[in-house]
This record gives sequence, structure tokens and C-alpha cells, in this order.
Amino acid sequence: RFRKPTTMVEGLNPKRTDLDRIAKDLKSKLACGGTAKEGYILLQGDHRDQVRDSLVNMGFGEGTIEVQ
Repeated sequence: RFRKPTTMVEGLNPKRTDLDRIAKDLKSKLACGGTAKEGYILLQGDHRDQVRDSLVNMGFGEGTIEVQ
């Protein structure tokens, strides 16, 4: 809205994963705000590198994570 950077996490299957829990964990680890919507997580700020590390620590495959 005000041209502030955001980080969007897409590609997580909402039927197989709990997006709200993942969003809550990411927000607490990264000390930022955000929300879980229909099939994606939106975080406030540019956290691309930290999100990759956090998702790998949560058990997601490193080869399946693409950072753009």
C-alpha cells in the first residue's frame, strides 16, 4: 500500500500444512507482522533469506524452496 517491502510465501498446500501455525512461527522468529491468507503467507519486511532458513528448520525440503 505504501511501497513498503513485503515477503510472500507461496506454494504451501493449505490442506496438508497449517498456514496459521507456520505464519505465527515465522512472525515470532523474524519479529515482524504478517498474515496467512488463502494459500499464502504475507510477512512485513524483506525476509527472503531468513524465511528459507526457517522453513528448512521446520522440515520443508531445501530443494523445494525457491527465493525470488
